[in-house]
Amino acid sequence: MADAPLLEPIRSALAGAAAAAVGAEPPAVPLAPPAGPGMGDIASPVAMTLAKAARRPPREIAESIAARLRDDAGAAGWLAGVEVAGPGFLNMTLAPAWFAAAASQVAAAGDGHGAGAAATPQAILLEFVSANPTGPLHVGHARQAAYGDALARLLAFAGHRVTREYYVNDWGRQMRLFGASVAARYAQECGRPAEVPEDGYHGDYVAAIARTLREEIGDRHADDATTSPEALELFAARGEELMLASIRGELARFRVTHDAYFSERSLHRAGRVRAGVAALEEAGDAYAEEGAVWFRTSAYGDTKDRVLVRSDGEPTYLAADVAYHLDKAGRGDDLLIDVLGADHHGYIARLRAVLAAGGHDPDALEVCVVQLVSLLERGEAKKMSKRAGTVVTLGDLLDDIGVDAARFFLVHRSHETPLDLDLDLAREQSQENPVYYVQYAHARVCSILAQAGDPVTAPGPPPALDPAERAVVMRLADWPTAVAEAQERRAPHRVAAYLIDLARDFHAFYHRCRVVGEAPEVQAFRLDVCRATAGTIRAGLGLLGVEAPESM
Repeated sequence: MADAPLLEPIRSALAGAAAAAVGAEPPAVPLAPPAGPGMGDIASPVAMTLAKAARRPPREIAESIAARLRDDAGAAGWLAGVEVAGPGFLNMTLAPAWFAAAASQVAAAGDGHGAGAAATPQAILLEFVSANPTGPLHVGHARQAAYGDALARLLAFAGHRVTREYYVNDWGRQMRLFGASVAARYAQECGRPAEVPEDGYHGDYVAAIARTLREEIGDRHADDATTSPEALELFAARGEELMLASIRGELARFRVTHDAYFSERSLHRAGRVRAGVAALEEAGDAYAEEGAVWFRTSAYGDTKDRVLVRSDGEPTYLAADVAYHLDKAGRGDDLLIDVLGADHHGYIARLRAVLAAGGHDPDALEVCVVQLVSLLERGEAKKMSKRAGTVVTLGDLLDDIGVDAARFFLVHRSHETPLDLDLDLAREQSQENPVYYVQYAHARVCSILAQAGDPVTAPGPPPALDPAERAVVMRLADWPTAVAEAQERRAPHRVAAYLIDLARDFHAFYHRCRVVGEAPEVQAFRLDVCRATAGTIRAGLGLLGVEAPESM
């Protein structure tokens, strides 16, 4: 359950009653939802946490705490009743005055309810997406983008300073193959016979880039497009620029932005990749064997040593990652977070080894691995291949189901598990679709508030509450804890789950509790519940990059 200030009077009173019961302050006062309906509004196992040290049965301690709460004049403002259940749970029923104060407080906080919870704000460098600029982003990259951006929003909401970075893999064999593929398509556009390399890139997007290049340079390289080093360099460099611009445009459409784009090429051209390898060799963390240079990652917990420079003298991706992560570690941020794809799990030990070998704290690096995503349509999976051109791109996905559905569906399951995205469900404009279900709750609130007009001043709290009213307010009180746990566990899917639960509670409230036209104190309270719900839904959807419409 949520912490201060909403539940602070409860926590404080429990702590005082527990201290009086056992003669010592409890180390913590846990609060939780009750085990079932009819068991109050909030529960605490504090008596069971004290039993061992007090050498008394937990139920006996609980009975003593309950008696003190009933006699505590300070509890009169929030406590309507308390019962002991099971081995020593305290089930507390809260007073209408507490619900009225809580709803008013959350309504006043608006979108800021639950924000700024970080005890020690940090400077965090978050790297995510970082797809090779050799083709459009596909749905796997889309999941990484949705996850990384939602995580950045969560971290910022908690009070951290977040820098979002995209590492551009613009060096090496894949870029040469991409340039050769663009060159071949350009030659074809000029009417010359040319073949795209078998292991090159065959998608229609390559032909589109080639047409743009021909519009820019005409037929200047019609006869030497695939043979001239100068032409191949041009097609690789300009093709990459056009591809990266397309990627950035698609990300912006997806409501994902980066503060910085860091070029791998810049590391190679500055000699920092070779310098990083040399520094590891000098420190004894790298060695030459069988014509290659190896990083002694096994000394840092990896399963085996890894190649930095191949026997043909070509640096591996890891060599560039050494230089890049040493650069990141030297910028002064408190924490580095890498969001990597499903096939990069083995990189975690290697990257931590890089920091340790470079004299940095390896615990300053976190790696979040995002698992694969599959698209389902009529129960069948769509197959994807970037090189063959059969990829389902981020743009295709947005054209099909829209930004809101794509953002919500891509994060509403844990990033640590594979995801099946049901396109048929995502297209539905019904309450079976979870994002529609949550957005509809917000739209309903807006409709009620528009009907109500100016706020009503209440003479006091309502004399009694419907169970649906209690459920919504208790859910709202839990938002600070839910969002804090989502941030701390790097788990945006917890926000999605919370929003679905809040929407369910509000829809039940909507059907059971008339708002406009009730007695003044009832209407005022229920309008506060509506405003509090709207603000919390807006905040939660905003953290996921999803809009909160006022009408649907």
